[in-house]
Amino acid sequence: MHVIALLATYNEERFITGCLEHLIGQGLSVYLIDNESSDRTVELATAYEGRGLLGIETMPRDGVYRWSSILRRKEELAASLDGDWYVHLDADEIRLAPRAGVTLADAFADVDAQGYNVVNFAEFTFIPTLEEPDHDRPDFQETMRWYYPYKTGTPHGLKAWKRPPVKAGRGLRWPKRSCDKAELAWSGGHRIRFRGMRMYPESFPMRHYLFLSIPHAIEKYVERQYDSGEIRSGWHQWRARITPDALRLPAASELREYEGDSRLDPSDPRMEHYVAQWIQPGQAPRPG
Repeated sequence: MHVIALLATYNEERFITGCLEHLIGQGLSVYLIDNESSDRTVELATAYEGRGLLGIETMPRDGVYRWSSILRRKEELAASLDGDWYVHLDADEIRLAPRAGVTLADAFADVDAQGYNVVNFAEFTFIPTLEEPDHDRPDFQETMRWYYPYKTGTPHGLKAWKRPPVKAGRGLRWPKRSCDKAELAWSGGHRIRFRGMRMYPESFPMRHYLFLSIPHAIEKYVERQYDSGEIRSGWHQWRARITPDALRLPAASELREYEGDSRLDPSDPRMEHYVAQWIQPGQAPRPG
């Protein structure tokens, strides 16, 4: 079974090598959409072409982050690439199988064999702490070991799916009726939808490395220009509102210590990220 990870990047040189190594090691192929990175993201990714990386394409940026365009492109790729299953993810995420010793590819094959076609992911967010504020180095997965479970609803993240069947007509084609094809953009990328969805009852875990230091958070979120239409639609939320002086780090005592993937604790999840709680009520988005 061919599982393809649809990965979008912008200035992810901190994460891209580890992300590709993990996905390819888990039996997945990767297709990369780069949003005109100005760092070494593409240079580092190119080394994996022919070794699990199917291709790299460039999406124009024009100085503005347009998430809806990236999601629509992922929809197109999921309809055209030769995959059986697809995974929508970012470079700062580590997707995991629900049991140790099983690859993601084998886990999706098992889900498929049981007749399910969508997988939800449970998110565990890793951030620096007051005591250890800087992990902006290649071994961040070894040093940044404090996390919290994060969940905004049920399901939280329907981000892996089996390709819906095409319908015959004048040759094979994707049906035009809404939701017969896989759609991501409608939810801001949080949940896939198509007709006939059957969600696997067990969520797969996901480690999310939100940022590695306060300077990294400023670079990643504060210095980014967001599409004004997406902001008016309620997208980006704290990411478009946070300012450098509002960034804070929690004490390690407020978080949970990472003791291995099999011991990630999903109980009592947070409904908002720590970063979001320090934004002043009513604070307007930054100009985009």
